[in-house]
Amino acid sequence: MKKLILLLMMGIFGISYSQKVPAVLKTGFSKEALQQKLEDENGKTVTIQQILNQHKGKVLVIDFWAGWCRDCLNALPKAKELEENNKNIDFVFLSLDRSKEGFEKSLERFDMKDKENYWFSTGWKNDFNNYVDLNWIPRYMVIDQKSSISKYYAISPEDPELQQTIDKLLK
Repeated sequence: MKKLILLLMMGIFGISYSQKVPAVLKTGFSKEALQQKLEDENGKTVTIQQILNQHKGKVLVIDFWAGWCRDCLNALPKAKELEENNKNIDFVFLSLDRSKEGFEKSLERFDMKDKENYWFSTGWKNDFNNYVDLNWIPRYMVIDQKSSISKYYAISPEDPELQQTIDKLLK
């Protein structure tokens, strides 16, 4: 009986905290989301809009991750493979590490220093993450050459729709 109750409680807990695909798959960003501030590795503040402007005219993959996230770390080899197979597009890594020190240690520990990295110093709950319905990491988004969202929701670098979206945008 105790095992049954334990299994039932674990199931309820798992369902209540499992990842849910957003009901609306957005194709653009709100004004508030674009003004969300992040920090780069040097502590310089930058907005989502500035990041998108830097990559305008290119296909961009946004990778949400954190060094404490086991699913993110398990996905790193395939994320690197996605990047290696798509040298003609840009990748930006948005960290949800809990502290600046954690962000810096994660970049070093997981060999991410040579990539374009930013950290949400405001934490998980902020205008950008709330707008894009960030409820789990890792999470991947594909942004087109005009800074619109082409692939809103992918939880794995192996999601076939990620590569299909990239290929379609490059035609």
